[in-house]
Amino acid sequence: MKLRKLLCALLLAAFALPALNLSTARADEGMWLFNNVPRAEIKRKYNFDVTDAWLNKVRMASVRFNNGGSGSFVSPDGLVLTNYHIVEDIVGELSSAERDYGKEGFLARTRAEEQKAPSLELNVLMNIEDVTDRVTGSVKAGASSAEAADARRAEISAIETESLKATGLRSDVVTLFQGGRYNLYRYKKYTDVRLVFAPEFQAAFFGGDPDNFNFPRFNVDMALVRVYENDKPLKVENYFKWSKAGAKENDLVFVTGHPGSTARLNTVGHLEYLRDTGAPLVLRWLESREAVLKKYMEMGEEQTRRAQNELNSVQNSIKVYRGQLAGLRDKSLMERKLKSEDALRKSVASDQRRQKEYGDAWDAIAQGRKGQPAYERERRLFEAAAAFDTKYFSLARNLVRMAAESEKPNADRLAEFGEARRESLELGLYSPAPIYDDYEKMKLTASLGFMVDVLGADSELAKRVLNGKTPAARAGELIDGTKLKDVEFRKQLAAGGSKAIEASTDPMIMLARSIDKESRDVRKRYEEGVTSVERTNYSKIARAIFETEGDKVYPDATFTLRLSYGAVKGYLENGN
Repeated sequence: MKLRKLLCALLLAAFALPALNLSTARADEGMWLFNNVPRAEIKRKYNFDVTDAWLNKVRMASVRFNNGGSGSFVSPDGLVLTNYHIVEDIVGELSSAERDYGKEGFLARTRAEEQKAPSLELNVLMNIEDVTDRVTGSVKAGASSAEAADARRAEISAIETESLKATGLRSDVVTLFQGGRYNLYRYKKYTDVRLVFAPEFQAAFFGGDPDNFNFPRFNVDMALVRVYENDKPLKVENYFKWSKAGAKENDLVFVTGHPGSTARLNTVGHLEYLRDTGAPLVLRWLESREAVLKKYMEMGEEQTRRAQNELNSVQNSIKVYRGQLAGLRDKSLMERKLKSEDALRKSVASDQRRQKEYGDAWDAIAQGRKGQPAYERERRLFEAAAAFDTKYFSLARNLVRMAAESEKPNADRLAEFGEARRESLELGLYSPAPIYDDYEKMKLTASLGFMVDVLGADSELAKRVLNGKTPAARAGELIDGTKLKDVEFRKQLAAGGSKAIEASTDPMIMLARSIDKESRDVRKRYEEGVTSVERTNYSKIARAIFETEGDKVYPDATFTLRLSYGAVKGYLENGN
């Protein structure tokens, strides 16, 4: 039987120009920036004119969810269509033991019944500005990689702050081509978002991964939310209208979305590190989390309700990392990458100027990655918080660091605590979403045990964290003793600044304080030895590619709005 291969689920395809996460979409020409759409190629291949007016309409109708998803305006009254998994956490936060929307589904029959989603922020891209010259121009000649990184960070912070003050729009400087270019993205931000419809989980995820991804039209994999402004439904001029006809074979289809991340520029040296150290450690951590979530869910129906969404996310990540490792361990794939890299390096070496400017990039990246295994366990456990799998620690760390970073000049702060990002940070920090202590205890117990397994029981840091107790006892002490479940308590601590943080006897705040120096130290080591080196040297590789390919290449995914296109085609399933 010949099956029609659509670029998105049936309900999404029924809209003229759907917006969804492009990590699952497959179009024939990649993921293009809205300020670099290959208009001439589209006209040549499909005889379609991509006009400025058309692009503006598509851009303004496309929506980004701050929790990692994409959607589309589909009505003049602020209605947004997205996939079910994008609102899965929201469904969980709005549910209770008495009313499980994941099990029963949710439908607001009137606007008064629409429920506000805690901590959800939606962004609409207003414009893009190329700031490459300003960012790269901030680096002085002869600067070390670390000095260059500091200069770029300060300039990016200044650009974002200036833009926020001048426009009132969320302003993010986005790194493209791993440092080859920098664009400033300005977004209209909406924080009053209300759930309108979500099917029951079983309908949205019918058949599990195989059927959900291969045969999406058999699932109700969609949800609706509505954006409000000044407590009224947002009036929208640009939205995608329902198409009763749907898509047909050979139709030209455009898909917009905000794909999370890809890394096509990664060098062989970088990939070897991921194969041998980075990916196996992350996979080990994810599998540990999967085990404890399953154990918690075995305790009953209510525990299953609380943990199901997180288990779905963890299992999806496990699938991703297992696939990555399989590819990285495939000798034929690595040989293809090595051959491609050798070809580019030989092309660079054949020209004296290019060799002088770009020739050392690959070796510098490899050297930085070779040093990373010496501290990667500590970075993953403490700075990435794999040792502290509880919402309470995330809240505590943000409070501790927000107080410290707020006392610094904006240009010197950690990026996530800059003025331009403060409002979005506080949205999550003060979210009233429920936290379940028994759930947090079990997760924290497991992650503390994971820390001991990775570092060893004799580790000074592990001993300091456990404070002479078993992982279970320490987790119980921390969870039972913290007051961070109270949103007002969080606000009071934040308002008190460093003085309040230093004086706090809340055990979770004390834990975050006690390991903050070591966490910052290992972060700095990583940023100076790896990220700053790679930002400098990947930009060299990108420029070498630009000189050959020009604008015919598109950058890796960066959770920014992209446009893909292609023709709808059929395919054969099992030879039929």
